[in-house]
Amino acid sequence: MSHHILVVEDEPDINKTVSYNLANEGFHPVSALNLQEADDHLSSNNISLIILDLMLPDGSGLDFCKTLKSSNIYKNIPVIIVTAKGDEVDKVVGFELGADDYVTKPFSVRELMLRIKAILKRNTQEGSTNSSTVFSFEGLSINDDSHEVFVNNFEINLTALEFKLLKHLVDRRGRVQTRDQLLEEVWGYSSHVTTRTVDTHVKRLREKLKEMGKHIQTIRGVGYRFSRSSE
Repeated sequence: MSHHILVVEDEPDINKTVSYNLANEGFHPVSALNLQEADDHLSSNNISLIILDLMLPDGSGLDFCKTLKSSNIYKNIPVIIVTAKGDEVDKVVGFELGADDYVTKPFSVRELMLRIKAILKRNTQEGSTNSSTVFSFEGLSINDDSHEVFVNNFEINLTALEFKLLKHLVDRRGRVQTRDQLLEEVWGYSSHVTTRTVDTHVKRLREKLKEMGKHIQTIRGVGYRFSRSSE
């Protein structure tokens, strides 16, 4: 079945180019030039992924993303933010609201297609996993079946990507994971993509894990590892 990809972009040329390439890759593109059209398409189509511009004529893409991720109906739809705003603060806010990826204009259409495929593949693999493993360490508890994470019996709200990143590090605890390895194995695409994405997600994950975040250690010049020691 062809995935329906919602393209929310008010620049007609960019919208057409992205939609054209999506169709060439076997996807079913659904075009929206503003947030009202995006809302209409969401209610009438089974959307698999959203490509979302931040600055739209009738509102903010960040606000739209926040609304999506707080909705029981749409919260699991992956979102890739595509915008001319390359400020690090915007990226962090986007990831904090639950965006799965962030691409800054001008961007490579081929790279965008690779990122879309990687996210959809990752979601498919996660959906087919029937494991009910629970990992517990000190005050940290990770339920692989329900995707729930608790720190000292307090539930931590993680995005799907943050959960996968944490699970990947915990499953390989004690072993250093390079940024390139994390990009390929967690994000699902190769190391030519910037590694700053990894650093941004790790920083946010540590903050959410509170006192348990110290167990995600930075190995300077290499990458990260989850260690039972906080030193």
